[in-house]
Amino acid sequence: MNARMFLIPALILFLFLPCLSTGAESSSDTLYVKKVENLPEDFIFGMDISSVLAEEKSGVKYYDFDGKEIDLFSLLAENGINYIRVRVWNDPYDNEGRGFGGGNCDILNAVEIGKRATACGMKLLVDFHYSDFWADPGKQMVPRAWAKLDIDEKEEELYKYTLDCMKQLKDAGVDVGMVQLGNETNGALCGEKIWRDIAHLMDAGSRAVKEVYPEALIALHFANPEKPDSYRTYASKMAYYEQYGLIQYDVFATSYYPYWHGTLDNLSEILTEIAETYGKKIMVMETSYAFTAEDTDFSANTIGDGGGIVTDYPFTVQGQANCIRNITDTIVNRTPSGIGICYWEGAWITVGTNSWEENHELWEQYGSGWASSYASVYDPKDAGKYYGGSAVDNQAFFDAKGNALESLKVFSLMRTGNEIEPVPDALEEPDLICDLNMPLVLPETVNAVMTDDSRQAVPVTWNLSEEEDQAMHASGPAQYVITGEAGGMEAKCFVSMVEYNYLQDYSFEEDSGAWVITDLKKADELYIEDKKTDSLTGSKHMHFWSAAQDSVEFTLEQTVSDLPEGKFRFALSVMGGDCGATDIYAYAKVDGTEVSRSEQIPITGWNSWNQGIIPEFDHPAGTEVTVGIYVKCQGTGNGAWGKIDDAMLNSLR
Repeated sequence: MNARMFLIPALILFLFLPCLSTGAESSSDTLYVKKVENLPEDFIFGMDISSVLAEEKSGVKYYDFDGKEIDLFSLLAENGINYIRVRVWNDPYDNEGRGFGGGNCDILNAVEIGKRATACGMKLLVDFHYSDFWADPGKQMVPRAWAKLDIDEKEEELYKYTLDCMKQLKDAGVDVGMVQLGNETNGALCGEKIWRDIAHLMDAGSRAVKEVYPEALIALHFANPEKPDSYRTYASKMAYYEQYGLIQYDVFATSYYPYWHGTLDNLSEILTEIAETYGKKIMVMETSYAFTAEDTDFSANTIGDGGGIVTDYPFTVQGQANCIRNITDTIVNRTPSGIGICYWEGAWITVGTNSWEENHELWEQYGSGWASSYASVYDPKDAGKYYGGSAVDNQAFFDAKGNALESLKVFSLMRTGNEIEPVPDALEEPDLICDLNMPLVLPETVNAVMTDDSRQAVPVTWNLSEEEDQAMHASGPAQYVITGEAGGMEAKCFVSMVEYNYLQDYSFEEDSGAWVITDLKKADELYIEDKKTDSLTGSKHMHFWSAAQDSVEFTLEQTVSDLPEGKFRFALSVMGGDCGATDIYAYAKVDGTEVSRSEQIPITGWNSWNQGIIPEFDHPAGTEVTVGIYVKCQGTGNGAWGKIDDAMLNSLR
């Protein structure tokens, strides 16, 4: 055996060493995971780690659950990830070779990631953006090299480019399992916005992929499932071109971020409809959830400002796991032909925790931030202005130091379940509106979000002194955060002190039916009108008009049955014209009997609002209050008209 013959197997062994599994079955003493029933053995648990090479070049290291440094790919494989997704940009560099950032994700980056994924037994999911930088629903820019091409020329170049990329992957021995043609292509791709042209480009990409990887699945990727009519359009457009032999694809893929993309019920409904109508496999191509509201890299996050509960999950490690588990269950058990989910950039953490300046140098040099300043040559309006670090470091499966979070185990634990004793994980944060003239009553309990995603009321103690309470009432309308303690955790209650209006639909914007109109003389027009220029607040108001004299007489009133005992003030505003002699006043009734009325409210012309006020009336306990306005206009012969808006029923101390 010569030296060269000895080195080859040694090199192969070295490549596989980082991926040798410990063989230990996943378990957790702290993470609750309900088993996903009917989970197929070949279900795709993907992880997009497109930025990993730039992260590693910037000095980022990853550690397992025991704090031992470990190869990221090996750790992901051990915890149930079987696909690695990587985005591919045509040319994410300026003329001097400086990277645009976001991982500088060209085909060479994809090949290296693909080799490491394959070495760990994972397949590669190739995400062609067909752009030099980020492509998403709001931005589908043509690569600079293709900017002057007509559609036929662009189709040919896209085919040759895709073919070359796939050959590079094949030559490197990468196991490609799926290729997506475009990223979140909501009616645009590679600078094109006509569906026929989009279909031709996708078809060119598909043909190139199949030449090199005939068994690879072809996926089309869209976003915004909360708009089901748009998804119906995307699917029907693709089906139309399929019947003419264009863009034969396998997987209808969607982004689903719980912050923006609606409910799981809606997701299931629209994906089920598409699967059953068009016979396509279904996949969630991108998703993620925050384990904390904290930002660690001095570059703002897309999610986290304000903290608190978002959708159904708290920003905790357990909340992150529960979110992913429930999305998986939806795709497996509530969506026909669901084949997988893919978590987006689960390892894109901060490159340092000392300062923005230190991080910025690394982002610029290695492309480990979402964008570098060099991207301005391609995307001056966005990346060129707002370049910076990771916007999702709080949505990774690693903390700021690279330590694996317990939530990473969710992918393997969904297969077996880990239903340990539930404990409180976070507290819901109630929102209260308090009338400045009424006592502030804070809740005696708050809901604890349990690790099994249930809710359990726990007693709470609030940190609010009598002096602080009085100051809140005396300071006028304002917002406050009251802190306390419940279940061993800090509790928060958000309080808005307002001059509370006890009326529904006070400015007629909702047309809710809360107001009762009684026409006493059959006016020509008596309805809620949508006309902003004639409104005091918003765009709607109560409108009246009648051509004949003595034909305007009506009441407009609302009954409030749950008003607390006390003294109250009622007011509303009126404007109009051509009314002649009038009899217009606000009134208040208690149990059907009038107890007070305002002085006469004059009508003085267009946009000249006059207020009718009942400064004070009593509301005894157990009684029903009705407030309203009586309007009678003689008219001048040209038609009496008017508008009513902004009715206020406030308490008095």
